[in-house]
Amino acid sequence: MMQRFSRRRILTGLLSGVGVSMLAGCDRLTQSAGFGHVLRQTEKLTMGSQRLLLDRKTLAQEYSTSDLSPVFRANGTQLPDSEEYARLLEQGFVDWRLQVDGLVNRPLSLSLDQLKRLPARTQITRHDCVEGWSAIGQWQGVPLGRILDLAQLKPGARYVVFHCADELEVTFDGSGRYYESIDLMDAYHPQTILAYGMNGKPLPVAHGAPLRLRVERQLGYKHAKYLMRIEVVSAFDTLWGGRGGYWEDRGYEWYAGI
Repeated sequence: MMQRFSRRRILTGLLSGVGVSMLAGCDRLTQSAGFGHVLRQTEKLTMGSQRLLLDRKTLAQEYSTSDLSPVFRANGTQLPDSEEYARLLEQGFVDWRLQVDGLVNRPLSLSLDQLKRLPARTQITRHDCVEGWSAIGQWQGVPLGRILDLAQLKPGARYVVFHCADELEVTFDGSGRYYESIDLMDAYHPQTILAYGMNGKPLPVAHGAPLRLRVERQLGYKHAKYLMRIEVVSAFDTLWGGRGGYWEDRGYEWYAGI
């Protein structure tokens, strides 16, 4: 764990105070063959060690309302620069739908109201950012596993991919749009939820409205905001950089366990 944390410190130092337009130097380092191989090998060791030590249902620490952070920083995109998102926001997300497809027998198209009618989970947890800050917040939403069960996974399903409304880079192939992924073990973890509420109120736009992922045993960049589509896949081969996430395609670890 200390080895993984120190590598995050290296990446954080490279990225600290630098915008997306300044990432080219970091990309050259993290995408080089030698450095990338080291990251991937140690990532496998980190993930394997954690899952040997922890039961698959071990919970991240939960807190009380008295522990809530007075300020919970909104990191990354705070308002997607998208005409479609602007229209959905203006209409209070009444026309928004969460699409669930890929390796499923029953593709779904769920409104926010439909999601809110499903059994929910509320949890107070700590959000840990790769940049080195933390905050405690309360989240309410639908367990992801319940949605996957409704969709009925097909044989060969291994990963759940989250496609988002925010675009960090304008690219011809869509690779600049934010996306993330987790495996089925984390997808079915009791604390992995699709959150539509924060601190007892509807999820704020700056924190990912109308829906965001909470995967409490991983670092903040895995908690995808502005969810539009969930795709179940067997591999990442057809997904842009092939590493399972926007930042992973740019050198971050795919498994960001804490």
